[in-house]
Amino acid sequence: MAGQWQSTLMYYVYILKSQKDNNFYTGITNNKEIRLRQHNIGYSSTRSTKNRGPFILVFAQECSDRNEAHALEKYLKSGEGRELRDKLLK
Repeated sequence: MAGQWQSTLMYYVYILKSQKDNNFYTGITNNKEIRLRQHNIGYSSTRSTKNRGPFILVFAQECSDRNEAHALEKYLKSGEGRELRDKLLK
């Protein structure tokens, strides 16, 4: 039953921009609003962005499942993916 419920969750790959240092952070979530809030308050699971906020959400792509989201996140963190990210966000 739990597997059926989880399969209905939508996942998002998101990119945040730090208003403090203008750097980007790419991640995945199933709730963009809550995750942005967590980054902005320095929630303990956001170690890599702690003390770099505030952040703004500059990109979000809906994915059909967690595996698709992980694949896109991995691509966007690669050299080729970063080039695409930079072109998209100009």
